[in-house]
Amino acid sequence: MSTVLDLHSHSEASEDSRAPLEAYLNWLKLRRAERPVDGIVLTEHRQFNRDADYRALEDKFGVMVLKASEVETDYGHILVFGVTDEMTRRFDFANVRLRAQELIDEVARMGGVAIPCHPGRPNVGLCEHYATKPPLENVVAVEVLNGGSRKGEDERSEELVARYGYGAIGGSDSHLVSLIGLCATRFDADVRSMEDLVRELKNGVYEPVDFRPRRKPVPHAVAVQSK
Repeated sequence: MSTVLDLHSHSEASEDSRAPLEAYLNWLKLRRAERPVDGIVLTEHRQFNRDADYRALEDKFGVMVLKASEVETDYGHILVFGVTDEMTRRFDFANVRLRAQELIDEVARMGGVAIPCHPGRPNVGLCEHYATKPPLENVVAVEVLNGGSRKGEDERSEELVARYGYGAIGGSDSHLVSLIGLCATRFDADVRSMEDLVRELKNGVYEPVDFRPRRKPVPHAVAVQSK
């Protein structure tokens, strides 16, 4: 049984989002046919709400909710899955100058996984940093499909994956209700917990999936000759 998860989303807990979690889940419930997403991961900016409990909302809407974090490093933004108390003691998630290599290695040692997101994005993406710095070691995967990407950014991310052999995930990076689930990741396995998710990201089979509507090609203009 496969599982489709939006691995990158921001609720109103992030300072640049005004999207209530309940509105996200309701949107997905109503649009399951066009965005068949089984769950979302809240990756709030520079924080982790260890005590938040979303079970009542999960039961109400039939959509799983997991918690992770998006942090900022000297190689751009990174999603941290499987956050533990040991990690939040070791790293100040509010620090916008975390060392990426140290974060990746230590998170892995503590049982989690750290994945660079929107690597093709200027300034906060991995591609730009690789142009001037050595590549990071022990990268499990990067986000190659991001619902907020501008033209050319996902393509740069795909080139990065092809060059370095990274795994590839997808996430909406939603800050607005209507954008939730636009991009996601399909896992071959049945993922029902953060422990399952971390295990599958490290050793499982998965692929990014794109539910963004396709634009119809603009027909070529037909030249009309004057008589």
